[in-house]
Amino acid sequence: MAKQAQYDYIYYGTRAKAGEVVAFVKHVLQANIRAEARGQRKTPICIWGKHGIGKTEIVQTLAHELGYQFRYIAPAQFEEMGDLVGMPSIEQGRTVFRSPEWVPSGEGPGILLIDDVNRADDRILRGIMQLLQNFELVSWKLPPKWQIVLTANPDGGDYSVTPMDDAMVTRMMHITLEFDPKEWAKWAEQNGIDSRGIDFVLTYPEVVTGLRTTPRTLVQFFETIAEIGNLGANLGLVRTLADSCLDQNTAATFIAFVNQELRALLKPQEICDARDFGQDVEAPLRAVVQKQSLRVDILATICTRLANYLTLAERPLAGRQLQNVIAFVKLDFLPNDIRLTLAQDLADPGKPNSANLLPILEDPDIGKILLEGM
Repeated sequence: MAKQAQYDYIYYGTRAKAGEVVAFVKHVLQANIRAEARGQRKTPICIWGKHGIGKTEIVQTLAHELGYQFRYIAPAQFEEMGDLVGMPSIEQGRTVFRSPEWVPSGEGPGILLIDDVNRADDRILRGIMQLLQNFELVSWKLPPKWQIVLTANPDGGDYSVTPMDDAMVTRMMHITLEFDPKEWAKWAEQNGIDSRGIDFVLTYPEVVTGLRTTPRTLVQFFETIAEIGNLGANLGLVRTLADSCLDQNTAATFIAFVNQELRALLKPQEICDARDFGQDVEAPLRAVVQKQSLRVDILATICTRLANYLTLAERPLAGRQLQNVIAFVKLDFLPNDIRLTLAQDLADPGKPNSANLLPILEDPDIGKILLEGM
């Protein structure tokens, strides 16, 4: 039976996309480095968000990209205060504490990730407060240049969490991660997720978050179907796999997607490599999207996939490929807001392949179309 519920979740900080969360965390980490150099205290960061949305992976990936050392603890697994402060030992007639194995011993830079902090027992949560304030406990202290990042699930719902009081909340800076299909699609393209799964998420973003359906469970599902070449010929197995990890609504929508829309979604490489653009791309696409009402959802999905394909890797375009992309941008049934978004994505100077895409935006007809539609 499908389980559905609505709650007034309690979050802290701005609700932000993954890229915005990364920019925020980077900025605070850099500010903390400057503060420590001045002899001032550093401020921990807490990332809030629902389960399976990617909070932990964002921190791990960021630590790797920055070249930071990384330590991870899940205080929900701590049963005694000794798991946090360490165990007592007798040395030279005195009782001392030996720090836990997970405590870093060398100078940073580094990140200590306290994952799902508010799933810890109340005693452990209170014990962490001193660590957040002074980056030390009675028995040990973090080495220089180490910083603390926490993740937490929202209160006010069915999560088994321990409420944080104001004394703890005010020791941190907060931001809330929210799922964004386009941000997820970029990540998925770069991590080799099944392209059919990416198409599904972009086409039906309203059904890809729920109680059981999360970015994490979606990836689990997409990995299990990656080796099934013909999904339509294996619908029974695909449905069973979907039901094993997704909400019923999501599973049913994916089956309908396989039956109805998947064939219509041209792959970016098919657009670029078409031998006859009119016959291989424009005509079949026009037949699919120009129904009683224009299938804007299909066009938006194809444009997002094309933008990611062209921008996220250095991919020089040969003459015919370049002309195919230009012809696609000029399609007369492409809504101008989608065309403008596509052009902005191609022009983004922060993308690895932006320099190779300038001829597309320099086409005079495209420039005229964009100006007229603004």
